[in-house]
Amino acid sequence: MEVVWTPPARPVRPPHGLRVDPALLAHVAAVVRRALAERTGDVLCFLPGVGEIARVAGQLGHLGEVDVLQVHGRAPAEVQEAVLAPGRRRRVVLATSVAESSLTVPGVRVVVDSGLAREPRVDHARGLSALTTVRASQAAGRQRAGRAGREAPGAVYRCWAEAEDGRLPRFPAPEIKVADLTAFALQAACWGDPDASGLALLDPPPGGAMAAARDVLTAVGAVDSAGRATERGMRLARLGVHPRLGRALLDASGAGGGERVAEVVALLSEEAPREYGDDLAGAVRAARRGGDAYASRWRSEVRRLRGAVSAASGVAHSPARDSGAGVTAGAGGIEAGGGVGPATPAPRPPATTLPGTARPGTARPDSAVVPTATSTDSPRVVPDQGGRGSDEWVAGVVGALAFPERVARWDGGSYVMASGTRAEPAEGSALRGVPWIVVAVADRPLGRAHARVRLAAAIDEDIARFAAGALYEERTEVHWSGGDVVARRVERLGAVELTARPLADPDPALVRAALLDGLRQEGLGLLRWSAEAEVLRQRLAFLHRRLGAPWPDVGDDALHARVAEWLEPELSRARRRADLARIDAGQALARLLPWASGEAARLDELAPERITVPSGSRVRVDYTDPEQPVLAVKLQEMFGLDRSPVLAGTPVLVHLLSPAGRPAAVTADLASFWRDGYRAYGRSCAAGIRSIPGPRTRPPPSPPGTPTRGSDAEGAPTGHADG
Repeated sequence: MEVVWTPPARPVRPPHGLRVDPALLAHVAAVVRRALAERTGDVLCFLPGVGEIARVAGQLGHLGEVDVLQVHGRAPAEVQEAVLAPGRRRRVVLATSVAESSLTVPGVRVVVDSGLAREPRVDHARGLSALTTVRASQAAGRQRAGRAGREAPGAVYRCWAEAEDGRLPRFPAPEIKVADLTAFALQAACWGDPDASGLALLDPPPGGAMAAARDVLTAVGAVDSAGRATERGMRLARLGVHPRLGRALLDASGAGGGERVAEVVALLSEEAPREYGDDLAGAVRAARRGGDAYASRWRSEVRRLRGAVSAASGVAHSPARDSGAGVTAGAGGIEAGGGVGPATPAPRPPATTLPGTARPGTARPDSAVVPTATSTDSPRVVPDQGGRGSDEWVAGVVGALAFPERVARWDGGSYVMASGTRAEPAEGSALRGVPWIVVAVADRPLGRAHARVRLAAAIDEDIARFAAGALYEERTEVHWSGGDVVARRVERLGAVELTARPLADPDPALVRAALLDGLRQEGLGLLRWSAEAEVLRQRLAFLHRRLGAPWPDVGDDALHARVAEWLEPELSRARRRADLARIDAGQALARLLPWASGEAARLDELAPERITVPSGSRVRVDYTDPEQPVLAVKLQEMFGLDRSPVLAGTPVLVHLLSPAGRPAAVTADLASFWRDGYRAYGRSCAAGIRSIPGPRTRPPPSPPGTPTRGSDAEGAPTGHADG
């Protein structure tokens, strides 16, 4: 095998999420043209995904006597058949990693390797998957290169530098490290090893992924509290589908309409062609009509599932016998971090039957009884068709039973799922704006805030309440929102708000907590800060900085931490934002002064508001900078003071002003200024200095050896005006 290294001429951006630098794709297309010119035989080019295949195909354009074929998991059957048969003309086959080992393409003598691959990633906190683009491993590179040498010696053109090759990962990430492990965890539980610690595995399963899998299995009643497989779990394992889908298959089939239920489950078991659309019921109808390979596999799976249900459940199924079976989510439920725990008893409970169906106790014998975490003594009833067994209705019920945390309500341009994640259908989708849906297939591309809906079914609120009943709760919510306290009584399905009504007299403790949140979010400026209060806070900040205890820290974090010491009792009496604005912050801050030690009495001594200067004026001290206070005063008012004032052991920074109030000099050492700086200042404004009236009592200190009286030295004070 000949290896040709063909790195791009210029650096390209590394892949991120699903994004690949267009410059790299243009380079790959150029390398394909080069390979066609330099070699004989067909060219197989590896690219990470369908989008990249389409873009490179577009850049290749018309290649004359060469056919360009695009091969990926969703390619039509006729394309896959054409690739697997020898061609009459030379071919360029653009393929994803599906062609690394699963397909033998006759006639290939050259491989062009982009060096990229797609790997799955599972967000266990949201129960969503995503694909991310990564550098292909060394092992994948060898596997890809081998496709060129199946029938004769070949060549591989690698679109990276030889020096980079040794830095690539040796192998792809093991599937057990990146996959959804729910089905694996169920098999391990059936083998009597719930945490799979006793299995001889090359790589142990990640703890977080196994915990998320156990949450799902507990939710569907497949395992008990100790992680052991229940009778229901054994039946689910025999179905040969994901436990979520198995739960929907068993519970919905028991209500009748088993054929349609199996159709929906079969469609969700394998990714449907994109052209089937994003409406689950519509996709089922497309599969019924379809004549492609996917439709053929789908029909076989429907037949298998019907037989599996009969074998696993004996036609009728009553999961009430199993410990923990039911529609649960949240903590210990479907999705780690996505629920709200056990529901609170409320006047309007979640629906126990769908509209127009039998109430509990009047169900037909073949109805499926599904106990939930909130109603184990009063089992729910999955209703029979009762005139409502349309494709849309069955698709919605199956989807909601399989993914109760993904029932979603339309909310201002996107859907809010019960798990708390937002999801968006594609632009132009008929699902956009439908009040309620259940999201059966979704992904969350890296870097995007919202999930992307791939397949969903329209439902109504009653189906949502029925399937996601364990997420239902009615509670009092008092929080800071929109700049004030909002108090409501709210019904929710997880993160989905059903109803809300205002509360006139909420719990004072909850109101206080909401007000504190407001103060944290918007700042202590919500209180009434007079000029005196601001100055007091600055003085205390200076003393704390210079002297430490017992002078209090009055930074925002410290004040929030000690709110009970200085904002009470006013805070507990407040009910809204306007009440906060009436609290005198200065009066409240005074409570933090060190009264017990007696140090509070020294406040005016250590950090006075004003200092008396030689002219007799009382000048305000500026404590804005806690490191060093500032005294801004006219220069002539300081004649007679030979050193800087000192507060709390810190020399005051004196801003000496001209007669017009403009800055003349800044010093923390007045003695040095009188000795050196004053003479320089006098020379810089000789005429102005002579007009400054001298002190009435005694002249300012002069540098040693200079005349102090009657001198005509330029800039020296004479104690009298010039004649």
